[in-house]
Amino acid sequence: MIRDLYNVRWQPAEDGPTPLTDEEERRARAVLFSELGNTIADRGWVRFPAYSPEERRRLIDVAHRLTSHWGQQVFVEAEDQCSLRLFLAGYETRPAQPSLPQPQP
Repeated sequence: MIRDLYNVRWQPAEDGPTPLTDEEERRARAVLFSELGNTIADRGWVRFPAYSPEERRRLIDVAHRLTSHWGQQVFVEAEDQCSLRLFLAGYETRPAQPSLPQPQP
């Protein structure tokens, strides 16, 4: 006996990300615009995780929206495979990392 299957959709793996609805995507970008924009306005840069291509595209879009909103370029730089850094001109160099004390001979 052969069964006909209607309205069957492919489901992502259990551990994989699920796509956001249009409304969820709009709200996520609005929150990132506000929160990341406030941090960049306060200190000139922000680092934020971006594990998937969708998250990277979302952060790049937020940087473009902030650029349009402020009239000042917000740059995007990959720090590693899992995070992006958004920053204003003049904050191109990474903030100084605290160094460990050196042992005395």
